[in-house]
Amino acid sequence: MNTPENKTHNPAPSAPNNRGRFSRGPGNNGGRKFGGSRPPRQESDTDSKVLNIARVTRVTGGGKRFSFRTTIVVGNGKGSVGVGVAQGVDVAQSMQKATHDAKKHMVHFEVKDGTIAHELQSKYKSAKVVLKPAAKGRGVKAGGPVRVVARLAGIENLTAKLLSRSTNKINIARATIQALASLRKSK
Repeated sequence: MNTPENKTHNPAPSAPNNRGRFSRGPGNNGGRKFGGSRPPRQESDTDSKVLNIARVTRVTGGGKRFSFRTTIVVGNGKGSVGVGVAQGVDVAQSMQKATHDAKKHMVHFEVKDGTIAHELQSKYKSAKVVLKPAAKGRGVKAGGPVRVVARLAGIENLTAKLLSRSTNKINIARATIQALASLRKSK
């Protein structure tokens, strides 16, 4: 029979907390082995733009292996900009790796009144680029990769010209970065 003395006490199962894990009472560290919580993620002060995504193939004895190559330009709008190129098995992985590469190889220079201090010329492989300062209100008059690099670097007024026939966006962007790197940032 069911008397109060014979009933065993089964405590109610613990309820899931706000992360979907079950709480274990005081001292719960959110499922982390060594305690503590993850530090809050810092907001990035950089912007990025994808220049190019290409599917590339490596031919092996067993057939073809496909991967993705992504080119990304990263800049803070205050005189720092970088270009990163990376490959990955999917687009998301290649974008993440390219962004990390671009941040690692950023160049820093001085932007005065929204333009560069003087005319610059640079050559990277077959890409030749000329950058000229422009008066306030003229805008960025440049093509493709040069425009992206200039905007992310914080240059508002610029005239640029590609002197080569190169259509390789990576080389054009790197030639632009190389030219801007010759402008030393004053301390």
